[in-house]
Amino acid sequence: MKFVILTNEIEGSEQKWKIACEKLNLEFIVVDVSKANWLELIENYKPNILLTKPAGLTSTFKILYDERLEILCNESNYFCFPSLKEVLIYENKKYFSYWLKANKIPHPKTSVFYFEMEALDWVNSNTIKFPIVAKTNIGASGSGVVIVDTKQELTSYIQSTFSGKGATKRVGPNLKKGRILQRGIRLLSNPKTLFKKFDVYKARALDVQKDFVLFQEYIPHTFEWRVVRMGDSFFAHKKLMLGNMTSGSLLKDYGNPPLALLDFVKVITDKHHFYSQAVDVFESPKGYLVNEMQCIFGQSDAYQMKVDDCIGRYLFENGRWKFEAGDFNTNESYDLRLQSAIELYQKTRS
Repeated sequence: MKFVILTNEIEGSEQKWKIACEKLNLEFIVVDVSKANWLELIENYKPNILLTKPAGLTSTFKILYDERLEILCNESNYFCFPSLKEVLIYENKKYFSYWLKANKIPHPKTSVFYFEMEALDWVNSNTIKFPIVAKTNIGASGSGVVIVDTKQELTSYIQSTFSGKGATKRVGPNLKKGRILQRGIRLLSNPKTLFKKFDVYKARALDVQKDFVLFQEYIPHTFEWRVVRMGDSFFAHKKLMLGNMTSGSLLKDYGNPPLALLDFVKVITDKHHFYSQAVDVFESPKGYLVNEMQCIFGQSDAYQMKVDDCIGRYLFENGRWKFEAGDFNTNESYDLRLQSAIELYQKTRS
């Protein structure tokens, strides 16, 4: 079996996939899908599985990655993991909002406007309940999230986006993660990593969103659930709030999740054949609401779930949820992600 790791424009983005492949002594090559010879390299190698690492830094490379992966999957019939659909909804909040609505998946009400006057007319309609959440289309760890409290602030945000400097977002380090001094010293001691960080910050700063705005209903909360599905393995923990957001706080609470929550995520991921997903879910008076879904996601702890002080996973067997103790999230879950890719490929080809 042969693999191609489809890296993106960020140097070193293939590393976790490489580690997972090397552990199993698999035959693989790395192809930077942003380069001009991407298709020739893949066709000459003739892989069984494409391991995706979608772009999520700038809109230019996000579009590039999605377009080229669509050609590989729909025109050249390659098997990829995570799947094309999982990649398309990744770091594309406006497309994701359309997808949620079309599939009637419960989520906070979301509005997208491509015209400044239409957005301002909406503000003046007096139908908005404050606070409201403004989001940029691309932006992990809450980098493009702004909580808007008043009609005046909302008007200013819209005018600044369309006619000013663009939508508000954080382009530098995430100060909410804490340990600023320790992180700074570590970066200064590793100039190569430091320069990579500067390149990322520069790319974010140049990627200005000026042609549309996206607003989401604010759901009062003190935490949101993160439910991870990798193949048939399920994990869940609470992402706790820091300030007025849970995104990027890195504060977690581990405990036994409600089985109804696992049911909720299983139904969605089963229907759409999503087997590499982190689903962020709000609890609300309306029931569970999907906030975000990501096929590639960070992992600040060595595990994704701990029940009664025991790390492990949930499996759905014989119509019931079963907890299984064990360390299933090694290599930031890429080992399990690769195992899931191989198992799914074998099922589809049998």
